[in-house]
Amino acid sequence: MSTASTRLPEGRYGRSSDERADRKLRIAAVVLGAALLGLVGYFAYHYVFETKISAQVITFESSDNAVKVHLEVHKDSGTDGYCTLRSQAADGSEVGRADFRFDGSATRIDKVVTLRTTAKGSTAELLGCHTG
Repeated sequence: MSTASTRLPEGRYGRSSDERADRKLRIAAVVLGAALLGLVGYFAYHYVFETKISAQVITFESSDNAVKVHLEVHKDSGTDGYCTLRSQAADGSEVGRADFRFDGSATRIDKVVTLRTTAKGSTAELLGCHTG
């Protein structure tokens, strides 16, 4: 007794629809992967190379009408800019906000700035730094 084969003869009818679909899926995956890699590269470039000024709050000390903030700023030589600080009260309301300018050729600035407040501030938050 012989068993009948359910496979098509090799090379007689061309590629099957599954093989064509697999090829299309591979092409789509390569295109999407390349687009994702390009997007990650774009954001990495702007994060690393376009950031000309950055800062961090080291410590702060609050009184009834001011907050003294120890701020460390890193910037490119010759780049002028400013950093925005704010302070909040214990209940979360904003009691002070100000911009502090950093000019000159120094690349690292370690400075204590005074942020005037309308009430006792319990925080000193760096909102961001910008060139200009």
